[in-house]
Amino acid sequence: MGAQTNAAPIIIKKKRVSGGDGHHGGAWKVAYADFVTAMMAFFMLMWLLNATTEKQRKGLADYFSPTIPVNPVSGGGDGAFGGNNMFSEKTMVMDGSGASARFPTEARKARGSTGVDADGAGKGTTEDFSTLEAQLLGRTGESMVSDKVLKHIVTRVTDEGLVVELFDTEDQLLFESGTDKPTTMMRALALLVARSSDLVRNDVAVEGHVSASPVVLADNPAWDLSTARAQVVRQLLEDKGFSEQRLDRVTGHADRELSNSNPMAVRNNRIEVIFLRNR
Repeated sequence: MGAQTNAAPIIIKKKRVSGGDGHHGGAWKVAYADFVTAMMAFFMLMWLLNATTEKQRKGLADYFSPTIPVNPVSGGGDGAFGGNNMFSEKTMVMDGSGASARFPTEARKARGSTGVDADGAGKGTTEDFSTLEAQLLGRTGESMVSDKVLKHIVTRVTDEGLVVELFDTEDQLLFESGTDKPTTMMRALALLVARSSDLVRNDVAVEGHVSASPVVLADNPAWDLSTARAQVVRQLLEDKGFSEQRLDRVTGHADRELSNSNPMAVRNNRIEVIFLRNR
């Protein structure tokens, strides 16, 4: 018989817990992160809807749901992608509308903006004149337009389209006084307009305006003079490379549509080049 001891026996008691919710780990953190991400996407969507135009929204929609087939046959440009895309002539919808319309260089064959036009057919934007205005007014970073030239340009967007006014100033005329012979400044302005016109595909109207004569004449030469000046500008644009197929009309308005309230003000001597909206 073993020796007796006064040590108390050791009793191990296992307590079973039932009922109540146990620990769920970090699953709730994943769900919360998904919720925050969804809210961020929602607010970004609301901001985009408020900050973009209809055509810009169309371009964004086409980016995520491309509908224009891409034919990866053409090679790239002569620079780093020559444009924004590795393909030269067949560009993707998010990068542009393809080659420039007239005499494209190798590095400019994939230029474009949103890849959609007013009809959503993917032929290039024609109604958004902001880029064209910036180019004409020297607001682009690479602009080489001098301040002397910019003093003769004013633009405005109307129901008819983008109106580009080229006008006389007191110290610099666009045509020799009383004639349709263009000055060096008029030739420089015509070159600027012709080069900038490649940014859009809209048709163009050229309109001539002159100031009123200080005396009443039996045979008012204003009609012939304003028309002749408009024709000279048309010819200058074509000489600088502007396509004659885009010319819609050339008209003279004499002194009937004044820009300045003073009929004889030199500011009324002007040429209006209008980039017409699509009909």
